[in-house]
Amino acid sequence: MLEIIANDESSRVEFKRDNVRPEQLAKEIVAMVNHQGGKILLGVDDDGEIQGIKRKGFQEWVMDTVVGRKIHPLILPSYEEIQVNDDSRVAVLSFAQGTSKPYVLRHRDREEIYIRVGSVSKLATREQQVRLFQMGGMLHTEMLPVSGTSIKSLDLQRIEDYLEFVIADTDVPSSVEDWTLRLLNLGFLTDEVGDEPVCTIAGLLLFGYRPRRYLRQAGIRLMVFGGKDKDYRAKLDEQLDMPLVGLWKMDTRDERIFASDGIIEGAIKMLKPFISEESDTINESMRREKRWYYPIEAIREVLVNAIAHRDWTRSIDIEITCYSDRIEVISPGAMQNSMTVEKMIAGYRFPRNVLIVDILKDYKYVDARGMGVRTKVIPLMEKQNGCKPVFESTDDYLKTILYRATE
Repeated sequence: MLEIIANDESSRVEFKRDNVRPEQLAKEIVAMVNHQGGKILLGVDDDGEIQGIKRKGFQEWVMDTVVGRKIHPLILPSYEEIQVNDDSRVAVLSFAQGTSKPYVLRHRDREEIYIRVGSVSKLATREQQVRLFQMGGMLHTEMLPVSGTSIKSLDLQRIEDYLEFVIADTDVPSSVEDWTLRLLNLGFLTDEVGDEPVCTIAGLLLFGYRPRRYLRQAGIRLMVFGGKDKDYRAKLDEQLDMPLVGLWKMDTRDERIFASDGIIEGAIKMLKPFISEESDTINESMRREKRWYYPIEAIREVLVNAIAHRDWTRSIDIEITCYSDRIEVISPGAMQNSMTVEKMIAGYRFPRNVLIVDILKDYKYVDARGMGVRTKVIPLMEKQNGCKPVFESTDDYLKTILYRATE
């Protein structure tokens, strides 16, 4: 405990005197539980000087008056008192990160949401509140409405192909009214706002015409540089704007053929010239063999994961950057819920965007088991390039780095 005090306050440690007001103590608890959990040392001044607790019935006051009446939903922290010397005791209140976010402070007939920013507890912004609701499973961002859209914003030809040939639904709508009802039931449209149905984020992303027109984060930014760092001489800098899924059509022989790229195919196609090279010699089949710097399936899997599991409340594109020695794929937003890099590598599954993941599974973009990192990306990179991918997770993004094989 003395070591904790010596290290001062932080995002997970707070000092309070025992005469703190109940709403002030509840505020600090709420902020920490909405963040990563932590400890509050009661009987310690802001400068780390130990004052000790002098209030009688202090544990009952903390657990009943503060935790029981001021914080919602209910949490059950750990409480212990430590005798520092003959005259002073310090109470230590410990709690883990909450699973029912957002937690609120109830005071004066209001509910306020706080978060921890460094060693300070602050009111959550609107964007931060949305993320907390999403982390608590109370908000599915992919089902939010996209203003300015309508059924005309969706490529019904792609959806018809999905119904008839991907999921074998022979009851394809024939009128606008039937289409509207079906798309509402599928979750691609919503009628919860305004007089006319609008697209959900999922519907627009999966099947929309140029979805970035209405949702600026719907695209992928693809950049290629000749060296190991970004500079102004990019070989490629493109913003892709197309639906997630590709389009198939029936040809004159009644065979289903690929007709138009989705954003996944589009990104891979644009990237191919920069991640492969043709041999100078011709093989026995009179062809030039192509050498790939990275396993294409590994790149495709990382890209699909970035799309399927990103935080759609973040108004920035997925970013794919190719350097001379590596490829980096940045998926906006922190990892969902209790997911960690270690859990992801182990094969733990907890999708953020359930509808999007289900549709991508229907198209076979996503491994049915949802364990592509463990069963594809890692073994393919080890086999071809002799190294494992690197994953960096922050509060703002998940970055996946695929290194090129050394010569």
